[in-house]
Amino acid sequence: QVQLVESGGGLVQPGGSLRLSCAASGSISNIASMGWYRQSPGKQRELIAFITSAGSTMYADSLKGRCTISGDTAKGTVYLQMDSLKPEDTAVYYCNVGTLGFGVPRYYWGQGTQVTISS
Repeated sequence: QVQLVESGGGLVQPGGSLRLSCAASGSISNIASMGWYRQSPGKQRELIAFITSAGSTMYADSLKGRCTISGDTAKGTVYLQMDSLKPEDTAVYYCNVGTLGFGVPRYYWGQGTQVTISS
């Protein structure tokens, strides 16, 4: 089992920046990937970016060019730096962890952190 705690959400003016943090605890030695998703009211949860245990990163189109993912899966930490934020970036942002133990993949979600972009 893996437990996740997110932080860093809040209210930011358009054009501003935020840095989200996620810390994992529990069976972190099996972490294969850590990433971020977001969900706006009435929309499906969408991938933003993820980082693998090999250090590779992948960005979806949702915030591509305006965000940077970083972290250390061995330590169970992942960060999302978001810049040039727009009102349409308002959403609940979720940390996601994928583990692989004994060949069995499992996925865990944080409780979510609210990000609101408004003047």
